[in-house]
Amino acid sequence: MDVEVSTGAVDRYLGEELNSVAGESQKSNWENENLSQIPFKVFRGHRDAVNSCVFCINGTHVLSGSDDGTAKLWSARGTKLITNYAAHTGPVSAVKVTKDSKQFLTCSWDKSVRLWDLETGKILWTGKHNGMVMAGDISLDGKLVVSCSDFDNAVKVWNAEDGQELTELKNHHSSTPTCCSFSPNGQRIVSTSFDKVTKIWDRVSETVTATLTDHLNIVSSCCFSEKERYLCTGSWDKTLRLYDISTGMYRTKGSKVLDKGHEGCVSCCRFSTDGQTLISGGYDKAVILWDVSNYVKKLVLKGHEDWITDVDTSIDKKWILSASKDKTVRMWNIENADHIPAVVESRHAMGLKIMQCEKCGKSFSIAQLEDVVDTSICVFCRLADPERNTLPSIL
Repeated sequence: MDVEVSTGAVDRYLGEELNSVAGESQKSNWENENLSQIPFKVFRGHRDAVNSCVFCINGTHVLSGSDDGTAKLWSARGTKLITNYAAHTGPVSAVKVTKDSKQFLTCSWDKSVRLWDLETGKILWTGKHNGMVMAGDISLDGKLVVSCSDFDNAVKVWNAEDGQELTELKNHHSSTPTCCSFSPNGQRIVSTSFDKVTKIWDRVSETVTATLTDHLNIVSSCCFSEKERYLCTGSWDKTLRLYDISTGMYRTKGSKVLDKGHEGCVSCCRFSTDGQTLISGGYDKAVILWDVSNYVKKLVLKGHEDWITDVDTSIDKKWILSASKDKTVRMWNIENADHIPAVVESRHAMGLKIMQCEKCGKSFSIAQLEDVVDTSICVFCRLADPERNTLPSIL
């Protein structure tokens, strides 16, 4: 059963820190449509397609990058434009922010990557590629930058402190790279490409440790879950795939397929901070939330007037960002999504029962045919249990 929620807004106000709701509806900038179930805001101001978006400064601000060559910093409270960065002479393909939100990265089709001081707007350094820079990322510790370009199919790693090029990984993709990302511990880099292949690199040895060829079309995006259990890839074949890289089970049992969701090419993906939800966007103009534990579609958000190009989630998991070729960024409030009647009905239709984890207190889904006594703890707490990760001795 499909769960689809049209765009609309609950008329209420969000505090500056985006972690409490105050009763000041007259000050809100929520969009208003009838039969609203998911509140959303729209950030308008870019003159061309928005290619990238990310939360920053503890979720109180939003950073976006566009084909108009600019990066923009917005207040998440009122969608007010705070700072306009005349970033590049070509389209900005990606923006990323350091964990402390002091610096941010821009990648551009003008063949350059730049690291910025978020507060002052000063360019700290500029790195050059031989071709258009398609994507980039900053390591979780803020020490490294990775970027990929189209001319020589290269993936470069930079020292984030001074912009020195540390290494160039090239000639392993046979066509244009589409995305590159660090693993949470910074030891691995994943890259995807028009050649339908995903590569996992060992950053230290600069060698490819895994080549994934499951997708049937261009692999457009990739992301790791925070605890590095899963790698997710999205593709123009309209599917996403989950690889259990913490155990390496994907090598013998393959990947889990998330399909029957997007009606068009998948363009982007991002895990929630707890890894329980995956958010994806596609050329079908839809943003989809997936239940990772059960590998099923949970919720569909529609309202953008053109392709979705990027998505992000807030640390507290209450908010989703989506960027689009319709020149806007949208911020969705999903904190009450589990209680929407359509979502509840869908879970029942799939034979899922909602339980509360005895350890972390969070809700999770199980098949109603399972023994509830054995499923009182969510899969994430089970995986975190040292005893469950200890292999039995072989006598």
